[in-house]
Amino acid sequence: MVNRSADEAETVLRLSWDAKAAVKIGDFSRGGKNRLERKGADHDFQPKGILNPFGIFLPQWDDLHLYFTASAVTSDFIVDVLERWWGSNRQRFPRVDTLVINQDNGPELHSRRTQFLKRMVQFARDQALRIRLAYYPPYHSKYNAIEHCWGILENHWNGELLDDVDAVLEFARTMTWNGKKPEVELLCGTYRKGIRLSPRQMKVVEKHVTRDAELGKWFLDIDGPSLRLG
Repeated sequence: MVNRSADEAETVLRLSWDAKAAVKIGDFSRGGKNRLERKGADHDFQPKGILNPFGIFLPQWDDLHLYFTASAVTSDFIVDVLERWWGSNRQRFPRVDTLVINQDNGPELHSRRTQFLKRMVQFARDQALRIRLAYYPPYHSKYNAIEHCWGILENHWNGELLDDVDAVLEFARTMTWNGKKPEVELLCGTYRKGIRLSPRQMKVVEKHVTRDAELGKWFLDIDGPSLRLG
């Protein structure tokens, strides 16, 4: 019901976002057949590095945006990605004043994650947007639209040797979802895990978060325009 209402409203834009499992960089065998008939190592050795993918998908537009980091996917990274994405795309949606975000209740963006909520309140205030966080309950992540995109990406590079950062990014750029290629970016910087607000600090944040009376932790509203006036 929430998604349908969002898709029918001209002033609402629905996003689906999530992280994918870390990608090991190296001459690893990934199963399947690669295009150049190169062979991976018989055994998995220490990787050259790791890239963590995070995606934003617009179901109505079939637009996929992939962001990779060699750092951890933390609450700060996720909201930095949102700020970057909105800064590049808000001119496409001049009438939008509300973002509905479909997501899993994962560790870095769940509805009680203090740093995540702090950053989302700041984003809503700075951009004068209403934010609706719509969480899928456990074992229902398959209904989050971006999960299907991750499956397509995995099939696309299955069997290929992702032996350096450029290879990972290039294969991501050449996948297609309903005939459209994604926007792909590598974000630099280091993100520290474990940042938490004190109970006193969190009380201030919670004043700006409205939790649904029945759905509780599964549905939250942040009214950015009212924060700018307050």
